[in-house]
Amino acid sequence: MIARVLPDVGAIHRVFDYLVPPELERDVAVGTMVRVTLQGRRVGGWVVAVADEPETDRALQPIAKVRGMGPPPALVDLTSWAAWRWAGPRASFLGTASPPTAVRGLPPAPARTPQPTAPVADDLAKEALAGGRRVLRLPPARDPFPVVFEAARLGPALVLAPSVAQAAHLAMRLRRNGFAVAQHPRDWASAAAGGSTVVGARAAAWAPLAEPAAVVVLDEHDEGYQEERAPTWHARDVVIERARRAGAPCALVSPCPSLESLATAPLVAPSRSEERAGWPVVEVVDRRKEPPGLGLFSERVVTLAREGGRLIAVLNRKGRARLLACVSCGELGRCEVCESAVEQTDAGTLRCRRCGAERPSVCLACGATRFRVLRAGVSKAREDLERLAGRAVAEVSAESTDAVGDAPVLVGTEAVLHRADRADAVAFLDFDQELLAPRYRAGEQALGLLARAARLVGGRRDGGRLVVQTRMPTHEVIDVVVHADPSRFALVESARRAALRLPPESAIAEISGEAASPFVAALGNDGVSLTGPSAAGRWLARAEDHRRLCDGLASTPRPPGRLRVAVDPLRL
Repeated sequence: MIARVLPDVGAIHRVFDYLVPPELERDVAVGTMVRVTLQGRRVGGWVVAVADEPETDRALQPIAKVRGMGPPPALVDLTSWAAWRWAGPRASFLGTASPPTAVRGLPPAPARTPQPTAPVADDLAKEALAGGRRVLRLPPARDPFPVVFEAARLGPALVLAPSVAQAAHLAMRLRRNGFAVAQHPRDWASAAAGGSTVVGARAAAWAPLAEPAAVVVLDEHDEGYQEERAPTWHARDVVIERARRAGAPCALVSPCPSLESLATAPLVAPSRSEERAGWPVVEVVDRRKEPPGLGLFSERVVTLAREGGRLIAVLNRKGRARLLACVSCGELGRCEVCESAVEQTDAGTLRCRRCGAERPSVCLACGATRFRVLRAGVSKAREDLERLAGRAVAEVSAESTDAVGDAPVLVGTEAVLHRADRADAVAFLDFDQELLAPRYRAGEQALGLLARAARLVGGRRDGGRLVVQTRMPTHEVIDVVVHADPSRFALVESARRAALRLPPESAIAEISGEAASPFVAALGNDGVSLTGPSAAGRWLARAEDHRRLCDGLASTPRPPGRLRVAVDPLRL
């Protein structure tokens, strides 16, 4: 018996033949994790195929050790597609599809139980899972659990949620309704045994469920589904391909579906009255007409902070002061090392965000020690709002470790929308920062923030409020939430993307690193256009579709040196 092994070594992408000792033949199959001798040292790897005859005339070495079970054959085959699709090493995907600890045997599959009956039939859920692929647009206040319930009724399903906490909550609800559930990655062995619906976050796209009966992706627009490190694979696209190969229905659920999903599947949506009821009342504060000097807080936000309900104020700027000017001479506060803007720390010093240099609070131009805040961060915003409201205000950011609890007023970055579980009102203090972010997905990401906030305050009949402070009150993203109609944004944004040849109208890869220049020089594939290098030394490769782009990237030899290829880059 011959095992073809892909080593878990970053610089090696070849498959090598090894002999399987007779005593290990029962333990070796496609996907098994093994240890082999390669160039005089022991390395881990995966069996990606078995054969009766070797593909070389050289004497073969035996497999040294069986480490345990790995991904099933269907996922091993899928890793080849993923390595082509995201121009990355196959071993990276095999590692994601493998168990977190050694698995040497599987528990018995759960016994089949009578199918639970939904307390209330959900016609939208049934339509979304009727067959093939569907995009299901549900307003923020509407519970998506009926879709998950319907998928689990079809058989062992694969369900993705944007976060581990949301996945755990879904798993608990499914168990309470009588379903066998495996939570990925903790219950990897139970998922591989079959018979259980698998629930997890991004990595669960590679859960070892051999043939899912249905696939559901909740909040498919959430950028947490995409890996930021190369290869930049997207969990949504992985499970779409899994569903296609298994012939299973696939439902992509979101209050504001991404253009990528809308371009590949028909839309299922509730009636206009239902959708309007599922979005909260939105108050747009037009700051163009306000006199200067009022700072971050409009009169409406201060009133909400004083009224007694729970207010969440969102400002996506960490720290105390992100832009400073000298009171004496008016010069901006800049770093003496790299000349970047400096921020004010809680200790009163000035720190450079680019190089990390820190110095006392002294102006480099005139030596004065007093600075005026031009762009406040969340720490300064918390202090100001506490004075204006006369109530305690808590600060929340991604680095915060304190529990949110029942603090009446919260100020924080967008992390506060994930840490809090409810609110009477959510106010975006500087929403133009989101709308004008230098990313082509800025509009989608801004709309996703509003949808997340809307989920905290509930629908129209719940009495919650979204308050948006802006100098762009007619922007299409704000128009969407005012009219509770995400199709308005999709119409405008798809036309803009088409004019600029941006995804999904094209496929794009960002190429960088010391080996980028020779790699780009060899990337002379028909149908792939190149632009660059940028000031940061990055090139963009663009093609009409992913087939042309990925074929071109796969057929180009990789030169020695560091090379990063990011297909569908998140932050372009």
